[in-house]
Amino acid sequence: MAAHQWSHRWGPWAEQWEDWLRRSPVGVDLLVWWRDEGGDLLALVGPQRYLQRLAELLSRASPRDVAALGIGCTRRIDRSCRDPGTCGQDRAGDDPTAAPRHRTGPVPGACSGFKDCWSAYGIGVEFTADDRHRAVHLQDPSDRSRTDVWVDGVRVADGITLDSSGYWVDGRYYVVQAEGPQDHPEQGHTMGHLCCTVLSLVVHDAELATTRILVPGATEAWTDPELGRDGDALYVYPSRGARAAGRADRVLPVEPLPPSPSR
Repeated sequence: MAAHQWSHRWGPWAEQWEDWLRRSPVGVDLLVWWRDEGGDLLALVGPQRYLQRLAELLSRASPRDVAALGIGCTRRIDRSCRDPGTCGQDRAGDDPTAAPRHRTGPVPGACSGFKDCWSAYGIGVEFTADDRHRAVHLQDPSDRSRTDVWVDGVRVADGITLDSSGYWVDGRYYVVQAEGPQDHPEQGHTMGHLCCTVLSLVVHDAELATTRILVPGATEAWTDPELGRDGDALYVYPSRGARAAGRADRVLPVEPLPPSPSR
């Protein structure tokens, strides 16, 4: 396909990802769905089905598939990837004895995180360092205060007001702050996506596909709650300062994984 046709149909960045898109099982489908949002697809299926299908495709995507959309990445969230010649390459030479690390480009395989700052869908995608799991955040254009989250295609904490971003702990747990209880004695209103001063915490175990919704009690003032892991325990800290001081409000056991099936 001629370069000018690429630019007219998909945007100038797509031509630079041509080699990867020819090989990707999902990349072209995702690109077509995303770039045609303002065209016939949205009119055909309606906004809710469009959003649902976008979540399905992003939940199967690789980092390079998301980079090819032209949204921002860990390196620079306000613009598309400027180094597809590097980021589009296959990962090679990783030390198998070293723990995988989150990637910030330009690097083969593309970044580990992506953020869309411009569209009504507010796409956010966070991969684990080994790319085995991914979390997808999408805003509902009909209600910009609502953010829906999927982890590996599983809808997480449906019906709860969630933050527009989250983070991975130990490559297993995806953690998102959520609206706290309105009847908490220290609850108040503030600016920001969640609009409250005392927050809850949603923890999704990607290995077991289970979700815990942690709600602070009356004596727990979770103003900026964080989750950490140490060995076989998860620690819930009420704020960053409390984490730095090693002061956890709760200690939860790490659930063991089922034995691998024998071959």
